[in-house]
Amino acid sequence: MAYDIIVIGTGPGGYVCAVKAAQLGLKVAVVEKRTTYGGTCLNVGCIPSKALLHASEMYHAAHHLDGLGIEIGEARLNLDKMMAHKDATVKSNVDGVAYLFKKNKIDAFQGTGRVVSAGKVSVTADDGATQELEAKAIVIATGSDVAGIPGVAVEIDEEVIVSSTGGIALKQVPGHMVVVGGGVIGLELGSVWARLGAQVTVVEYLDSILGGMDGEVSKQFQRLLAKQGLTFNLGAKVTGVARSETGANVTFEPVKGGEAQTIAADVVLVATGRKPYTAGLGLEEAGVALDNRGRIEIDKHFQTNVPGIFAIGDVVKGPMLAHKAEDEGVALAEILSGQHGHVNYDVIPGVVYTQPEVASVGKTEEELKAQGIAYKAGKFPFSANGRARAMLATDGFVKILADAETDRILGGHIIGFGAGEMIHEIATVMEFGGSSEDLGRTCHAHPTMSEAVKEAALATFFKPIHM
Repeated sequence: MAYDIIVIGTGPGGYVCAVKAAQLGLKVAVVEKRTTYGGTCLNVGCIPSKALLHASEMYHAAHHLDGLGIEIGEARLNLDKMMAHKDATVKSNVDGVAYLFKKNKIDAFQGTGRVVSAGKVSVTADDGATQELEAKAIVIATGSDVAGIPGVAVEIDEEVIVSSTGGIALKQVPGHMVVVGGGVIGLELGSVWARLGAQVTVVEYLDSILGGMDGEVSKQFQRLLAKQGLTFNLGAKVTGVARSETGANVTFEPVKGGEAQTIAADVVLVATGRKPYTAGLGLEEAGVALDNRGRIEIDKHFQTNVPGIFAIGDVVKGPMLAHKAEDEGVALAEILSGQHGHVNYDVIPGVVYTQPEVASVGKTEEELKAQGIAYKAGKFPFSANGRARAMLATDGFVKILADAETDRILGGHIIGFGAGEMIHEIATVMEFGGSSEDLGRTCHAHPTMSEAVKEAALATFFKPIHM
């Protein structure tokens, strides 16, 4: 059977690309190895983790309502019901993707896709049966997989030594969880289990958490997580993770040199990042080039070195974010239909869905300094925001960075309640090349948390009103 486009993988990049292409009048097929659509994000990543983050936040909030004058009996955890909520959320989302395929007349093939050559894809079903599909364009959108710990052999059993997949499906709250990696995934899931009662220790190779995020945000975020009970071992290189009779042991040593130490855990969460998933796709045989990090090399139109074969999402360069993959999927569908699709990689927000949330878009101060770009910064704390005070959500601040000469906004960073929603205001202004004065002079409803964004913008080009 012949198609205009065959998309291998139905994660956010793949399914969005398929739907957009179908909307533009192209004949589309998708190939998915799972029995459900949505990829890692919808099945075992973004969506289920957010269900658990919200549920655990509500559980924690139930223990701290007295400050609002609400007195209730002792809240009790029913982990089975919480996991059932997570599973129901996943089902609703993956069923939604199936509905979109049906609505847009997209043919779906269940099985492992393999590129035979430009224009041909082989699909192997679970029972071993194979069929060959033809298309003018093949889109590889197979996402990413757990990276493991570089240089350390670790056997992930998803029960005691777990990846994020096992980390969202524990059968009981561990007494002590060791998180290897102080990035987004580790801190999100670590905070879930900490709120539910676990002692959580984070072991991170770098001297700060959250990697490339704004340094000031990282420092305050670590302090807030420490108040929530998380313990941090920074600048620590993990040299071993192994099962023990009672759980597992994690051995690490200072990156700068020193004695190694071993700590025991009931559960070890390995959250050291992800790597492109390209195994079994037949890329080498098809002649598709990869870079030194295993990513598929593409040009500015998402095409590989083999004409007719394209790639998007986690398998190519750029941040491994679902929304980045979605935007690439839309842009590629537009290109393949004769339009001019484009992704602005300078305006891709990133969010850590903890409590408080952390959100960022554009450049950090560290990046601007390294690039020699003259800038000005404005900051406003939520402790001076009326709505935040009313909600007992005064932790954190908004920081805006703008070009020193033109006032064009170059970056925005927020730590606080609802940061993941507020960051889009800054992103929208950046997308249209706006200035901090543009944002600061835009009327904001009162009282709202977003007024802190306005005040930070005022602080950037002149002075804030409420501080």
